[in-house]
Amino acid sequence: MDNQRWSEGPLTARFEDLWSAHCDGAASVAFGSWTGGALAALTYAGVKGGTVVCPSNTFMATPLAVRAAGAEPVFADCRRDDLCLSYEAVEEAIARHRPRAVFLVHIGGHLAFDVERIAALCRSEGVFLIEDCAHAHGASLDGARAGTFGDAGIYSFYATKTISTGEGGMLVTRDPELAAFARGFRNYGKPDHEAFGLNFRLSEFTAAIGIVQTERLPEIVAAKNRIARDVLDHEHASRLELPSGMISGYYKYIVFDEIPKTTGRVYEQPCHRLMGHQVDLPNTDWVAENHWCVPLYYHPDPVRPDHDTVEA
Repeated sequence: MDNQRWSEGPLTARFEDLWSAHCDGAASVAFGSWTGGALAALTYAGVKGGTVVCPSNTFMATPLAVRAAGAEPVFADCRRDDLCLSYEAVEEAIARHRPRAVFLVHIGGHLAFDVERIAALCRSEGVFLIEDCAHAHGASLDGARAGTFGDAGIYSFYATKTISTGEGGMLVTRDPELAAFARGFRNYGKPDHEAFGLNFRLSEFTAAIGIVQTERLPEIVAAKNRIARDVLDHEHASRLELPSGMISGYYKYIVFDEIPKTTGRVYEQPCHRLMGHQVDLPNTDWVAENHWCVPLYYHPDPVRPDHDTVEA
């Protein structure tokens, strides 16, 4: 209130700096929503008039952003063990559709198991890779953070996420030209209007919350992982198991046996069915019917495994 900068001020810059430090030094650009960052990346990738490969096992925000950017989503199948796009499905979709971009969604708090192979494939084929990191706060593979494998990563800070600012998003990239484009895109293309964006600015009030939340992220992720290892893993043999070197932020703790006390499924309706696409995605349909989420919340209290919900 005192500094009279309510938008694009020092708190936004501080939030971006903290997120860059979290993401291995990748440039970070704050947005008022995940959608703003996604549209900036898709527009920069030049997808208008083309196709974008994306999973059907995702929130409708992913294909709707593709549509809003002037492209057509092409749905590809996922793996059953991690719920994310499979390398083979992406390889087939690139060969068949020659897309301008691939949208790789990290589901449930962990990274897609095939993220490195898919990133290498996209580089070799000249396809722009966007990582949807809306669930992946604190996730890493051999120390590398979600959003740093492809050309861009888009985080969400919506109310339900591992850390939240109520509303908000962050684009991360190692491409300085994309970072500059994104900063213009979020504010109508100011100052030179080379990026024809709209109002996707993040307010200073929201950024202030983001600073505190980012500082608490390691504590929250560590607590969730401790509960997962010490309590939940012993109770759920048929669980989603992470490969060596991968850390999940545990936005969701996913199991493949129906459980009596559940927070539901990550997604119950695949996007290809919601949008009426007539494609055969057997793994996606199987996942929609055969996974459940165990309650796992963060709270700074001692572990009490006898409670109805697990707290940290």
